Amino acid sequence: MNHENQPMPRAPIIEAVVDIDCDLPPGLNPHGLQEAATEALRERYPKFRQQLVQQHVFKQQGDKPPETEVHQGLGAMQFVSEDGRQLVQFRPNGFSFNRLAPYGSLDDYLPEIESGWRTFGRLAHPVMVRKIGIRMINRILLPLDGGRLDFGDFLKVSPRLPETGLPLRFLGFLDQQTALDGETGNHANIVKTTELPQGDMLPLILDIDVFFPCETSPGDWTVIRGRLDSLRNLKNRIFRNTLTEQCLNLFSPQA
Repeated sequence: MNHENQPMPRAPIIEAVVDIDCDLPPGLNPHGLQEAATEALRERYPKFRQQLVQQHVFKQQGDKPPETEVHQGLGAMQFVSEDGRQLVQFRPNGFSFNRLAPYGSLDDYLPEIESGWRTFGRLAHPVMVRKIGIRMINRILLPLDGGRLDFGDFLKVSPRLPETGLPLRFLGFLDQQTALDGETGNHANIVKTTELPQGDMLPLILDIDVFFPCETSPGDWTVIRGRLDSLRNLKNRIFRNTLTEQCLNLFSPQA
């Protein structure tokens, strides 16, 4: 079966994120932005929460005891849907759209992403888009056979233990790769790791983060949308060519 262009109704995506990083004008009033955004997004995203970040600074002068300074700032304004599965974020360095499972297709959410970005643009007045990105976090339940599993059955490039002559048992792995598509200029971060077994299943996390550094006008949605399509194509190719046919069949309607 050729999976390259087929929809995947049982896709293992647990979170999808679209990020548009940008420069914001100096002196932007976060409180005023929060009030305006809350009103503009109330119908689709009635819940609001803040994400705060802390920075700890350690200072020491001479023989004096070290001093600690704690700085707290706004990490993101999060506007959340009623069911909690979808949100838009206004960040100090840009805009994000997050979708939790169940996830359909990026096509299902592009109108919402465009609408949220235009609202962000109207209220925050971004100056320049610096990065466009898509991140998909997949959680794939691999079946264990008597507590054992051959990763080669599910991953085209699988981790293997060295031949030591000892009774080593594979308990998990962490693999990270970075790549650049020389044709499109798109970048990719790919992380594969495992979680603790759940009964007769071993959860595999496949985290694919694709992005494009740029200098793009915030008002040119056609360019942004075109780049999202390019990034999605790269993300899909990475996903489908990381997994074997046996693994892809786990997400087919018949599985």
